Amino acid sequence: MVGLVSNGLQATLSAEELQPDLILLDIGLPGLNGIAAARKITRIAARSKIIFISENQEPEVVREALASGAHGYIFKSHIASELFPAIEAVLGNCTFVSDYSTPKTLLK
Repeated sequence: MVGLVSNGLQATLSAEELQPDLILLDIGLPGLNGIAAARKITRIAARSKIIFISENQEPEVVREALASGAHGYIFKSHIASELFPAIEAVLGNCTFVSDYSTPKTLLK
């Protein structure tokens, strides 16, 4: 681990300074939410890959998170089984989205 921050503004500042390969980001960050932070990060640390980790399973939120420049989205309830596969997929230039227990149309 290179860094740990507690809000969206710190996330953007750290991403700009450290230029990490991978960023794990929560949507519900104080100050600047994770989606807004991801939009900024994709401009200032374009090579960094972002995986969201969130309790929110609404397809619209997942779509918005991915549209912000993220490469992955993991539901917190699936973190134990999906974190490492998500990291592997995203670092391999693929997109990873948690499995829904009830199939829904997510990405069109």
